[in-house]
Amino acid sequence: MDSPAEYDYICPVCHEIFKTPVLLSCSHSFCKECLQQFWRTKETQECPVCRRRSSRDPPPLNLALKNLCESFLKERNERRSSGSEEICSLHSEKLKLFCLEDKQPVCLVCRDSQKHVNHTFRPISEVVPSYKEELNTALKSLQEKLKHNENIKGEFEKTVQHIKVRLILLTHLQV
Repeated sequence: MDSPAEYDYICPVCHEIFKTPVLLSCSHSFCKECLQQFWRTKETQECPVCRRRSSRDPPPLNLALKNLCESFLKERNERRSSGSEEICSLHSEKLKLFCLEDKQPVCLVCRDSQKHVNHTFRPISEVVPSYKEELNTALKSLQEKLKHNENIKGEFEKTVQHIKVRLILLTHLQV
């Protein structure tokens, strides 16, 4: 990871980059929606991390964190669009592994996260050949279907031309 501060962009409840972060009196931040969902399951409003009770008032928006997350997302999207290397959208780490259950590339941080507990991983370089083979098989099938459809289209075009010629001839014969 480029900077340890990037961990600060991740909500401890959903493990995603903060969406509308709010700040509790204990100084922990959460996505507004994550906190509301957590509180719906509890009798008291407490922090999901330290369990400290919070006031009944809605927690304030953490504007500084919101701006940092927006800047981080903008920078990450610019990096992605440059096409330099495949980077994890959550952790900005290189995608080195492939999760066999989710069928998606993951970084080392993702591998150790709650989202991928008990999942099986392989190095990307190990799974690429089998996926390439699968894609090539699908591509060949699609190319054959395309060729077949082009042949049918050609036959239809010949039929249309034949009908047009016959129509012209019939029109001239009737005149």
